[in-house]
Amino acid sequence: MSKGQGFLFGLFAAFVALLAAMYTVAQRSETIQHAFATLPGDAVAHFFASTLDNEKGVPQALSQWRGKTLVVNFWASWCPPCREEMPAFSRLQQAHAAQGVQFVGIALDSAASVQAFSERHPVAYPLLIGGAKGIELASRFGNSTLSLPYTVVLDQDGAGRLLRLGTLSENELDDFLRKLTAR
Repeated sequence: MSKGQGFLFGLFAAFVALLAAMYTVAQRSETIQHAFATLPGDAVAHFFASTLDNEKGVPQALSQWRGKTLVVNFWASWCPPCREEMPAFSRLQQAHAAQGVQFVGIALDSAASVQAFSERHPVAYPLLIGGAKGIELASRFGNSTLSLPYTVVLDQDGAGRLLRLGTLSENELDDFLRKLTAR
């Protein structure tokens, strides 16, 4: 391994350790849930103007999901609560797809880890590699500590309806989506 590669590996390891520490702190704090009214007005526009690679390295324009009720989940393969809620998110994706609901997972993780995870645990929605852009998006959506899991729900008009730090139960999110898509 060259010095440059060693430095990058060390930098990545330090970043992962920092995220793990923030996750631990967040798990001890209360769950956050609030409307986008407290966020900068350009957060949603910036989101839809962004492009992230999927786990296979294929760029995905987030604008392809404009007009849908969008459930954006920031997660990582090393985050136990993130992994625990993904099967429920897959079931909810399948149950609500006909009502225009689209789940998208944005991993604050390495591409290799996400690809290995998705091969072992397939999900019914796209998994994207966040990288620096994913960190910026999570922060713009109110997750300044970058704690995980963090879920954002946008309605069909792009208005923020839910921000949640911590896990969402399947029943709670199912009820929320039913009410949101019934209007």
